[in-house]
Amino acid sequence: MKREETVDYQIKACWHAISRMYNSEAAQHDFTMAIGHVLLNIDAERGTPATHIGPLVGLESRSLTRMLRTLEEDGLIYRETNARDKRFVNVFLTESGKEKREIARRTVREFNFMIRNNVPSEKLDIFFEVVQQITKMVEQRRTLQSSELMETDLPE
Repeated sequence: MKREETVDYQIKACWHAISRMYNSEAAQHDFTMAIGHVLLNIDAERGTPATHIGPLVGLESRSLTRMLRTLEEDGLIYRETNARDKRFVNVFLTESGKEKREIARRTVREFNFMIRNNVPSEKLDIFFEVVQQITKMVEQRRTLQSSELMETDLPE
């Protein structure tokens, strides 16, 4: 089987093309796709608990901590400790952060509009169904592998 015939290659190649497109657009406005993704997942009005952002954007806590520190240094966000429970921190967008978030939002919407205008809805429905099925199978395999690893760690 040639690599171009594998599902994972096609998904990765497509995502890399999308990622390059988003990064190219973001670079024109002095930020990155990753920053845009984080900004899109912060509630523009009420802020978002810092602990909720990582799972939304697929970042581990150390990477998220670095990203939030950079965003704060760049003046895109600010953090406030919860008055009732000091362990919780909410992340809010600054005006500059809201502007970058709007650029990211507009870029994502334009891309999706372009796709929806060029790919028939029946094909998109099938695409979404297939991607969801692949994701489910990957999660099932990962869960199975985790349980098998745990079984091998048990003493006999």
